[in-house]
Amino acid sequence: MRFLLFITGFLTSNYLYAWGFYAHKEINRLAVFALPSELMAFYKPHLAYLQNQAVLPDKRRYIIKDEACRHYIDIDVYESYNKNIPEGWEQAKEVFTEDTLLRHGIVPWQIYKMTFQLKNAFQEKDIDKILKVSAELGHYIADSNVPLHTTSNYNGQKTNQHGIHGLWESRIPELFSEKYDFFVGRALYINDLRSVIWDNVWIAHAALDSVLSYEKQATIEIPEDQKYSFEERGAATVKVYSRKYSSYYNDLLAGMVERQMRNSILMVASVWYTCWKNAGMPDLKNEHNIPESPAKQEKEEIAEAPSDCNH
Repeated sequence: MRFLLFITGFLTSNYLYAWGFYAHKEINRLAVFALPSELMAFYKPHLAYLQNQAVLPDKRRYIIKDEACRHYIDIDVYESYNKNIPEGWEQAKEVFTEDTLLRHGIVPWQIYKMTFQLKNAFQEKDIDKILKVSAELGHYIADSNVPLHTTSNYNGQKTNQHGIHGLWESRIPELFSEKYDFFVGRALYINDLRSVIWDNVWIAHAALDSVLSYEKQATIEIPEDQKYSFEERGAATVKVYSRKYSSYYNDLLAGMVERQMRNSILMVASVWYTCWKNAGMPDLKNEHNIPESPAKQEKEEIAEAPSDCNH
């Protein structure tokens, strides 16, 4: 028997507090096709793995204590200290303390740390590690391009906009991404990885006011009885943001979600390419070992996971 699952427009589903699984998988997949031919030839046989592994960090965050801090940074909280946010991890610990950093998010530092892991994996020609780090690095980079991952008001809970996270990250891509232009050109070499990582975080944060204000406008202009609708999801009927409301909000955003997805794709490809080049551009054309399945790796990681989010 079918049943009604009453949720406020996906609002309480934990998996929506990040790009939806679909978006994370697509960002990693499309990043492969933005690579130069030599590197694309290495990654392309592993597309399925890169897509499936892209969602592992989100699965892990609800099982491993403090994994979540690697997915966001509360810029507003850091700024409330009236101190500049150092781009370097050691300098940031001196200014804010490590406990504060782990409490309020470390995504740019996490990304930068993983670029060294990927470079080392390339130098060692460790295929399993290259693919694993590449896939998860893609996840964190994508998260860093989401405005709502740069604020403590991550789900509109402080402004009576509860559920905006799922609306922006999952509902809009779900409805409209088929019309997005994902041709982003070729990956670029990044001379200063740390600066570019931080620049992208600040660009995402700069869009936050629009994310919040346009949702308020849409709520005012679309009647309450037209804001939500019901859709079949497997054995359940769920309450979701209506297509009319989502379309209106998307129009107000003027392509923001598409731009941030495009930026994520190009950034992921460019970071992979930069790490490979910094490793001396090793020849990988004969390296096509199939890594362990994401499910097996997930079980092993959970069993061996640390109890905190030490960086």
